[in-house]
Amino acid sequence: MTRSFVPGLAPGAGRRAAPLFAAALLSLLVAPLVGVALALLGWAVLAFYRDPERATPEGGVLAPADGVISVVREERDRVRIGVYMSVLNVHVNRAPVGGEVQQVDHHDGGNLPAFSKDSDRNERVTIDLGETEVTLIAGAVARRISPYVAAGDEVARGDRIGHIAFGSRADVLLPPSIGLDDLYVAEGDRTLAGETILAPLP
Repeated sequence: MTRSFVPGLAPGAGRRAAPLFAAALLSLLVAPLVGVALALLGWAVLAFYRDPERATPEGGVLAPADGVISVVREERDRVRIGVYMSVLNVHVNRAPVGGEVQQVDHHDGGNLPAFSKDSDRNERVTIDLGETEVTLIAGAVARRISPYVAAGDEVARGDRIGHIAFGSRADVLLPPSIGLDDLYVAEGDRTLAGETILAPLP
């Protein structure tokens, strides 16, 4: 499982922020305002890649992302819950349940806004945890989905499983035994990855 070398930051933060800080230092000598703007942009990138610790509660299927629940629907005999992440949210995603990762699949697609119905056809990565699946969906700005896990990895509830660079939605496809009446949340509710309980464990 991928770990950050800098506590509190997701992998990739330094690689994306360092060029901005380097350019800011050079610009300060000839164009101070540009230098300040670049430095602020570098800090914004670090803020976007922040990765705070979370206290995982006992029991229940956990939210995979910080944000607002934008999707609650039935798909055949399953319930899907989608969490929309704005640019202000933490974008490190966490495991809703524990178990062995069965498969990690990447699907090419578009980059429509994550709150759009058609975003289901966006670029996405699906992490199969057996009876539960997590799908990380790119948005209009997102250009990179970075799963931290691979098939055969063991994860615990609340473990970090991926990051979406500059975007956008994380879905949980619940086990067939969990219905709409079992949910603890509804559309419009706010969530914290690894802390908010979406439904009881099957």
